[in-house]
Amino acid sequence: MRAAPATTSPFAALSREQLAVLLPELLLTGQLIDRSGMAHVIGAFGREGMVEVAIEEWQSSSPIYTRRMQQALDFTGDSVETIFKGLQLDIGAPPQFMDFRFRVDDHDHGEFWLDHCGALMDVEPMGEEYVRGMCHDIEDPTFDATALATNDRAQVRPIHRPPRDPAGRHPHCAWTVVIDESHTPPAVPDGLRAIEKSAAAGLELTPISSAGEGHHDYAGPLLSDLRFGDFSHSALVRMAEEVCLQQQLLTLGFLRSLRARTDEASVREIARKQLTGIAGLTAERLRDALELGDDLAALATVLTVHPLVNPHQYVDAEVVHGARLELRLGRQAAADADGAWPTLVDGEHLEALHALVRGVNPHFAVEVLAEDEQALTVGVRVADEPAKEASEVRITRFSTGADFAFADRGIPLPLTVL
Repeated sequence: MRAAPATTSPFAALSREQLAVLLPELLLTGQLIDRSGMAHVIGAFGREGMVEVAIEEWQSSSPIYTRRMQQALDFTGDSVETIFKGLQLDIGAPPQFMDFRFRVDDHDHGEFWLDHCGALMDVEPMGEEYVRGMCHDIEDPTFDATALATNDRAQVRPIHRPPRDPAGRHPHCAWTVVIDESHTPPAVPDGLRAIEKSAAAGLELTPISSAGEGHHDYAGPLLSDLRFGDFSHSALVRMAEEVCLQQQLLTLGFLRSLRARTDEASVREIARKQLTGIAGLTAERLRDALELGDDLAALATVLTVHPLVNPHQYVDAEVVHGARLELRLGRQAAADADGAWPTLVDGEHLEALHALVRGVNPHFAVEVLAEDEQALTVGVRVADEPAKEASEVRITRFSTGADFAFADRGIPLPLTVL
């Protein structure tokens, strides 16, 4: 296996201010992966099968990426506060869309509640069975799996949760977190053991430099909100890489869960639909968040920071904007060894790339320029007529996250132990 070229992170080309805008977008993208994929899983395996896949993908990935972020930003420990910090940097809990509020009583006790749960807003119209599936069947094992990354004696238990009774109950849910030596550690899922062996799990990313303005870690007190603009440029680059890797790890868990249920052709069909839906919507949101236009220069920027081709230490991707705009996907990187997102794209399956470029401009399309065992190279062409939006992207727009707008909440407050 040949590693991706040792080049500077594409995120490093963005300003500190741009990265601060980009981080919540990348976290939200991670949450919307399931909005893109689970509709197709329901079609294949029904509601109960969807619940099982969701549990397995998060159980197998979240403990890995939670530990990675703890180590990257130097907030390792075994306390409730450490668990809460991890949630603030988790694609399962993007800021404001999943509006986690926290209270820390002591090292071993705390509470959190959701003043707004975007996932609930998506699921409530589907009926009580789907609400129970998410807020009971999925949350119980996956919250404990996330806590497992910090302390295997931590238990997350509901105070109240949907279905909301009375209707419109606020906050949407509330939970306790208790660490106690008497608690029996949850069993380590087989999926977690498998994904821990992936190249993604142990991947080295850009180290955080102590130079420059802003926070270089999250070693201080737990904050009511993370204001990404308070972090240094170097820290933001690393965080962006880690969040993209979270999405790749979640996808590895998703693929593994699908393979336990169906044949490889069906696995790849479902996964390609998932990737197409999230690729298109993400490109559109990144374009708007970075205040780009809809020309090829804007597309070149979006392509370099899109989660499909990041982090660069994992995916061998090169964007060339010369006489024409080209994307080269190498085939011998760590992502290829793991069978991650880039392996779902080839000369006969360009749907995800079509959706991505059309998220910037519906007149854009891709065409194969060259393909062999070493690489796939595509060029971007401009059509006279705009293309219709892919059905997979329309399905992803079902989520309220598709049009979600982040707000400036001002200076965050430290949450001291009561």
